[in-house]
Amino acid sequence: MYLIYRDFHAKKPTLATMNIHALDKALQEIIAKRNSLQHLDYSNPQYDDLEQALHDLEDDFQDRYGDYLEGVLRELHDRHCPDTDVLYPIAYIAKAYSVNANNEFVVKYSDGVYVEMDQYPGKETRLAFAPNPMRVVLNVGNERQEVVWEAR
Repeated sequence: MYLIYRDFHAKKPTLATMNIHALDKALQEIIAKRNSLQHLDYSNPQYDDLEQALHDLEDDFQDRYGDYLEGVLRELHDRHCPDTDVLYPIAYIAKAYSVNANNEFVVKYSDGVYVEMDQYPGKETRLAFAPNPMRVVLNVGNERQEVVWEAR
């Protein structure tokens, strides 16, 4: 499946194709490495190699999908949280994920990039990527999650 999107960095919008399945798979690979790394102690001889492999995956992810995801994030920020700066896409990958019965990746309420939202005064709000399907999840406090973007 390929997604048609607009290049938000160009002066005139241009069309390009994005392989959403490859994007989703790349995000899942990063998540698998992050989850594995959390189960290792710093003194474990495999820790440094695994950490380096994670950084390599994150660099590749940013190189391949960074422009596209920054456009998505910029649009989301403009719509939901215009007072908060857009960060590099890697920042929106949660520290850890679990997988539910529907084989969907679930983000903890406390994870993601903090954003200021007038719509939810007094609540901590955070944005995070989640794969399968590729989406952006908005965490509102500790009681609510909603999908604010999904790749189609």
